[in-house]
Amino acid sequence: MKARLLLLVFGSWLSAIPVTARCDDDVYEWLDRMSAAMSQMHYQGTFVYVQGDNVETVRITHVVDEKGSHERLMSVSGTPREVVSDAEGVRWIAGEDRTVMADSTVGRSFFPELPMGGIAEAAVSYQFTLQDEQRIANHSARRIEIQPRDQYRYGYRLWLEAQSGLLLQWELIGTKGQSLAKLMFTELKMGSEVDPSELHASGEGKDTAQRKPVAVSAESASKTRPDWQAGRLPPGFRLTSRRQNDAGQEAVYEHLVYSDGIVAVSVYVEPQDKGSELVQGMSMMGTTNALTRAVNGEVVTVLGDVPVATIKMIGESVQPVRH
Repeated sequence: MKARLLLLVFGSWLSAIPVTARCDDDVYEWLDRMSAAMSQMHYQGTFVYVQGDNVETVRITHVVDEKGSHERLMSVSGTPREVVSDAEGVRWIAGEDRTVMADSTVGRSFFPELPMGGIAEAAVSYQFTLQDEQRIANHSARRIEIQPRDQYRYGYRLWLEAQSGLLLQWELIGTKGQSLAKLMFTELKMGSEVDPSELHASGEGKDTAQRKPVAVSAESASKTRPDWQAGRLPPGFRLTSRRQNDAGQEAVYEHLVYSDGIVAVSVYVEPQDKGSELVQGMSMMGTTNALTRAVNGEVVTVLGDVPVATIKMIGESVQPVRH
């Protein structure tokens, strides 16, 4: 369970960039440009991620060609970690032995493709404003403030490159206005300056441990009933994805995602490992809060970059569905 939480938190760390909805024409246009830039542009650079006393430096290369999007992230400091994503899926390379693992339940990329349609409900939960221009990594950038309207979500500050809309810096803001985490590019190349040779991961070619989704796709979440569900949700949250994944030869676990249009909370339900003692209750790793509890012989884990109140409301209400 601890290993899964570490992987999920790393996935959360790599997928913490928010999406938004139409609230102001200028803000919407900037965020629409950000969505296009992050998914369609060639870019390469180094950014620094700061959370409390922890400072990590990461290298990213993102290239788009006729085969689709290719991306590699590599930790420059701390524990060796890499994430490579392309048309073949997502591979995680971690640790000194460069172990390779594929897990389709974890976020695809640090800078995901941001769907701008169908999430107008986000404006009910957040207020969006466009701020003045600033200088980031030797580029002019416009700042966008995303402020929550209640205590069930965090706020964000985004700095977008003035010409392209590429995200240069972001900051996660707590319920008391404190900075919980921030990321900033220290150097950045775009377009023809990008070196595609950096896409090749050091662990590629090794055997890959893999978990593949079975039975239910994310697209069918609205048309099928999950075997488990949260009985209570904070205002603005709804079920947006459901997957069942093969966790072993005899076991299957369920993954539910609840979102308010910007942030996502994951719910995992899987068989309890009889060979180890289950530690129940709240835990925190970085900016990610998590709740673990046993329900009907299964282990329910709820986690996300949201306040404790949100995790508790969702996690304490997860129960099996009576069909």
